[in-house]
Amino acid sequence: MRIVSLAGGIGGARFLRGLRAAEPDAQITVIGNTGDDITLFGLRVCPDLDTVMYTLGGGIDEEQGWGRAKESHVVKEELAAYGVQPQWFGLGDRDFATHIVRTQMLNAGYPLSQVTEALCARWQPGVRLIPMSDDRTETHVVIDDEHGRRAIHFQEWWVRLRASVPAEEIALVGADDARPAPGVLEAIGEADVVILPPSNPVVSIGTILQIRGIREAVAAKTVVGVSPIIGGAPVRGMADACLTAIGVETSAQAVLAHYGADLIDGWLVAEEDADVRLDGVRVVARPLLMSDPEATTAMARAALDLAREFA
Repeated sequence: MRIVSLAGGIGGARFLRGLRAAEPDAQITVIGNTGDDITLFGLRVCPDLDTVMYTLGGGIDEEQGWGRAKESHVVKEELAAYGVQPQWFGLGDRDFATHIVRTQMLNAGYPLSQVTEALCARWQPGVRLIPMSDDRTETHVVIDDEHGRRAIHFQEWWVRLRASVPAEEIALVGADDARPAPGVLEAIGEADVVILPPSNPVVSIGTILQIRGIREAVAAKTVVGVSPIIGGAPVRGMADACLTAIGVETSAQAVLAHYGADLIDGWLVAEEDADVRLDGVRVVARPLLMSDPEATTAMARAALDLAREFA
């Protein structure tokens, strides 16, 4: 089976680990969100790409779901001693090495897709990981606080402010000119199924679908989505704040309607959301908490079973 998954964040990475276990012989291509990317201390940081790479490669901090296992923070402490900003985004010492290698390669002229392939050669994630675009895009958030109405990088809103200040607008800067990275549209075109994991529908899946041609290519395939909302609340993170910013209710029903029946063929929801309906979409209710590897694998297998109904 040839599977394409659009992914970003901790939920997407963990689901992918279950997907790999559920279908070990599948050819899995992961199109990673790069809207979260940010330059810090002169280094290009790609949080979603790295979370997928570390999670599938066995190097993730399992407790927090991001960053490296057995991490130290000596460099972060030294930067703080110098008063270097920002201090709200903590990079670990092991993680710094990834960003140094990435930045050196980017500065040497290699596109992000080739850099990602080179980094994955070390981690061997068992999937092909491609950034959504080699062109630079960044998600920015418009807020109105004591400093007035202004746009800030998504990471500042998400990490420093913890989404405590309501977002008036969320925009993917550079999306109009960005093209899919090499291999993205080809992988989608050859896929037997496209899986949308329980990643943030606004700033993970939503940003990928904004890149020119990707949504149209995905919509032409069998698409199964997994709801990131259970019983009216996100499992983790602050997806509700993102949904509110774009005027979408925090519910499995509303997220499905947001994606649309033109995109989604099958929608996997939690058992407490079994009443979700949308014309043209097959809705199936299953346990959706990724409480352990077995539960996550069963969840991924349910998504694949739903996809096979369309085949």
